Amino acid sequence: MIQVSDISKKYGAVQALHDISFAVPRGELFGLIGPDGAGKTTLMRLLVTLLLPDTGRMTFDGRDVVRDYRYVRRNVGYMPGLFSLYRDLSVRENLDFFASVFNTTVEENYDLIKDIYVMLEPFAQRRSGALSGGMKQKLALCCALIHKPLVLILDEPTTGVDVVSRREFWAMLRKLKAEGITIIVSTPYMDEAALCDRVGLIQGGRLMQVGTPQEVIAAFDRPLYAATGADPYTLLHALRAIDGVERVYPFGTALHVTSNQALDTAAIAASLQAQGLHGVALKPIDPNIEDLFMHLMR
Repeated sequence: MIQVSDISKKYGAVQALHDISFAVPRGELFGLIGPDGAGKTTLMRLLVTLLLPDTGRMTFDGRDVVRDYRYVRRNVGYMPGLFSLYRDLSVRENLDFFASVFNTTVEENYDLIKDIYVMLEPFAQRRSGALSGGMKQKLALCCALIHKPLVLILDEPTTGVDVVSRREFWAMLRKLKAEGITIIVSTPYMDEAALCDRVGLIQGGRLMQVGTPQEVIAAFDRPLYAATGADPYTLLHALRAIDGVERVYPFGTALHVTSNQALDTAAIAASLQAQGLHGVALKPIDPNIEDLFMHLMR
């Protein structure tokens, strides 16, 4: 459905994207995972024809995105990162407006948005600017779906949304995928990568890895350990000084340690305790996508 080939984009002296290439099959839920400033929004705007690439080519349902931009705009649903609906219009007025733009009606495609709209219906006459963050995202999703697009492109839809709303939003995306809609979603949250069929890890405008969440994690080819202690800051620097240790970084309440060889965890813990570090524990663990991301950033 989507084919991106050697796409680059520059803003003045800043190279936002470097030779990006990937493909998204029809009906797939594809996640673009990366921190702020990685190039996710630029790539999204290129795909929906709001920006032009400097080099490379993109196709949408077999059509050139630049040359056939009208076809793309008729058949894509786009939800930008910032709330962009009309704040002075009510929930229902926004829906009716966006339906009219695409020469359709809310009733014609109501089945597609029904599961989402039932949560909005009690607030149908409320101005959209007065909605909560989660409700704004649900309304924006309804407006992006009201013309029954072939592809749904969502730029960080769960940023700043509470945990319950995030969970509800991803449940909605799985239902939409079951309807045959191809979905591309960007997010800075590494834990959301596991909810996608495939992911692309992006940083500094470069696509570092593409694959299923399982394939991406399998690319982590180093021993990984979790370390805890009474003084995490001192422990971090002590671990970095050990032969074979490549990287030590905070991960929640623990430190994650990567090495280029298997470590004698018992001997290291004993040595660190002898140096005055109390409560040191070091054990091997399985990596996740965030561990791979940190490794690839080297």
